[in-house]
Amino acid sequence: MKIVIAGPGAMGSLLAGFLAKSSKEEIWLLDKDKERAQRLSQSGIFIEGISGNWQAQVKATTEPKEIGEADLIIICVKSYDTKAAMAHAKSLVAANSGVLTLQNGIGNIEIISEVVGADKVMGGVTNLGATLLDIGKARHAGRGETVIGRIDAKIPVQMRSIREIFNKAGLETRISRDIKGLLWSKLIINAGINALTAITRLNNGRLTEFEGTRRILREAVTEAVRIAKRKRIKLIYDDPLAKVEAVCEATAGNISSMLQDVLKKKRTEIDFINGVIVRQGQELGIPVPANSLLVDLVKTIEASYNLAVER
Repeated sequence: MKIVIAGPGAMGSLLAGFLAKSSKEEIWLLDKDKERAQRLSQSGIFIEGISGNWQAQVKATTEPKEIGEADLIIICVKSYDTKAAMAHAKSLVAANSGVLTLQNGIGNIEIISEVVGADKVMGGVTNLGATLLDIGKARHAGRGETVIGRIDAKIPVQMRSIREIFNKAGLETRISRDIKGLLWSKLIINAGINALTAITRLNNGRLTEFEGTRRILREAVTEAVRIAKRKRIKLIYDDPLAKVEAVCEATAGNISSMLQDVLKKKRTEIDFINGVIVRQGQELGIPVPANSLLVDLVKTIEASYNLAVER
């Protein structure tokens, strides 16, 4: 199987490393930066962390024509780059190709479906922990299950093959018929954690140590759960709030992806996480003040990187 990973960030690099090291599949990284792609092709992917220190060689390019048609395209770019990434990768998609999104937030499946058709798209949730240290260098910060599925609940042979390849590569993976419930369950976790860490610059575990952040976390999660219930989305956790707090503890030392973006003075995915809750709240007439405040604060941080007081 020819597998192309679009986006050599933390998660894309980690997946490429595992798949290139442990499987017999043809693995490519599709990048938008020519210099970075050349460096990745020359040096490969270096992984450190809980799976040890190791290296894997990958092919990387900015030119889809060098890759040809692919069996599977895995989208790992930031959610705000999904549309551009799919336009770049469109020529890779053949009649029997599949596109899998393992991105944060809600809305990526719909964006990808507009380009390639809903019948080719799979959604996924991964609990792997990854931190990008440098070009082609990632820290494997946490083990976790990856779950994939289709919005229509169908399980084609291709999806079973993907599960087998991922599991053989050491990436624990299963298939779900309710990927929408999983995506919303993950969204609620991210809505409770990511923006707060980006604002406070705290590791995940610190959020539950302070009464102020713990209270805001609970309010943001409660609002998000209220939206999901109104939309009749079945969440996979009986007690979503307890799950979010448990995730904080289980990933205590993690630097959330949104905090990583803020530390690098980059655009965040706030519109695809807490922003989703705000928009849904407006449409449904449900007040979501905590999520609205988190969105406003993160957007202010983004807009004022060059104005921030430095010590």
